[in-house]
Amino acid sequence: MAVCGDFTTKKVPVIGISRHRISTDGDGVTTLVAFHGCPLCCRYCLNPQSLGNADAYSAYSPEDIYSIVRVDELYFLASGGGVTFGGGEPALHPRFISEFRRLCGNDWKINVETSLNVPSENIVALLGSVNTFIIDIKDLNSEIYKRYTGRNNDLVINNLRLIADAGRQNDCFIRLPLIPDFNTDIDRDTSRKYLEALGFTRFNSFTYKTKVTQL
Repeated sequence: MAVCGDFTTKKVPVIGISRHRISTDGDGVTTLVAFHGCPLCCRYCLNPQSLGNADAYSAYSPEDIYSIVRVDELYFLASGGGVTFGGGEPALHPRFISEFRRLCGNDWKINVETSLNVPSENIVALLGSVNTFIIDIKDLNSEIYKRYTGRNNDLVINNLRLIADAGRQNDCFIRLPLIPDFNTDIDRDTSRKYLEALGFTRFNSFTYKTKVTQL
């Protein structure tokens, strides 16, 4: 069953806030805000705490987050940076992010790190608020994807096409991981060719670490 996420602006649990990140989660100086909750169960999850007990983490409203991160506004403006929402899966909270955009205005960059494995209405709701989508597609081969994440990737494919139809390919940075014991360089090249046919041009190829690290 599809997980639509939260279209309200109520408080949501946050597993971490990391300041002064330089060119790691978008351009310039960024602050990473990592939400709890994810529709996937990846075998090498980088932030497994996002799948644990949500009650273990403090919940924040968009106003709460804005009041915390605005201290770095000068860094954001001087460097062309801003706030990156990660997780977990931030695309489960489109209304939260849209409300945060209203609060911070248009001078900050807002980036979203996402698997795109959310209903298309969530992505549509984010298009007007997000500058850059940092997309971890895992692998576009449906069998590999399901074996690694526990879910199918129909929503991922649909949302890639939606973004392409909106002409936002250049606003996407796509991660193409080599996942030990799951895919190969040939699989990764196949994924890249599919994405290039849709008009995507910005890629980051790397190898997943099998030892889990946390935020």
